[in-house]
Amino acid sequence: NATSYDVVVMVIITLQAFAGIWINMFIVSVLCIAWVEKKSFNSNEKILLFLGCSRLWYLCIAWVYSFLSIIYPWRLYVQPIPQLFAAFQSFLNSSDLWVSACLCGFYCIKIANFRHIFFIYLKVKIDRIVPWMLLGSVLLSLVICILFYTTTDKVHCNNLNSTTLGNFWKLSVRMEEHFFSTFFISGFGFATAFMSVIFSALLLLFSLWRHKRKMQKNSVKNLSMDAHIRAMKSIVSFFLIYSINFACLVLTLIYGMKKENPVMFLILVLQYVFPTVHSLILIFINPKLGKTLLKTL
Repeated sequence: NATSYDVVVMVIITLQAFAGIWINMFIVSVLCIAWVEKKSFNSNEKILLFLGCSRLWYLCIAWVYSFLSIIYPWRLYVQPIPQLFAAFQSFLNSSDLWVSACLCGFYCIKIANFRHIFFIYLKVKIDRIVPWMLLGSVLLSLVICILFYTTTDKVHCNNLNSTTLGNFWKLSVRMEEHFFSTFFISGFGFATAFMSVIFSALLLLFSLWRHKRKMQKNSVKNLSMDAHIRAMKSIVSFFLIYSINFACLVLTLIYGMKKENPVMFLILVLQYVFPTVHSLILIFINPKLGKTLLKTL
């Protein structure tokens, strides 16, 4: 039976999840309507659409998993439900983080001004590079997905071999022993994406500083300056929220199996913050999405 603690957790998670689902569904809907009207996507819209779809599905699956784990926990021991949840959640979460990093890299290449030949080459070819960046994000996420599926399957089989069916519902799995290597690999991937975000932010900041120096004597409003500032808002917000998400990964390793722990409650709440708040920020810094949202409201 669900305790009062479980009910409170479920209510908070539901409110957060449905807010995130609505926000990301709005992004996907606006971009799809725009595609129907003009029959094409620019590179920025491709990344935003992919990001919106991955976050939308991630929030849906994460909410279903939270609902089952709190209300019907015994169902998560029925094969292959735990394997599928682990695989889908890891794939979508990794896709979310990698595509977000791609978006930061795209802003940096598209907006920053540097005269290095390699940077100029990237700026010219960026529209052709974006589909490969998205494909690379999917492939890396697929590797993490397979790792989580096989690890969860191994844990499930070991538990079946060491537990009678009558006592199966009492099973307590020590996740840190089986999942540590998988968490370590996925954490390394997240850290790599995080470093690319920091690198993009530093390049944009330097480009903004240099551009501002050139424009100090010009009182006319400059579009390039506005583009720099919008991109910096997106990257800084991603940096802050990503830091929280990465901290949750580390805390999951430490407190993953401690039920009704305040830290685990905090992790459950924060896991919905990244795909919700960052998407909301992307709406407000994107002129098309921002205007459509204001008209809708």
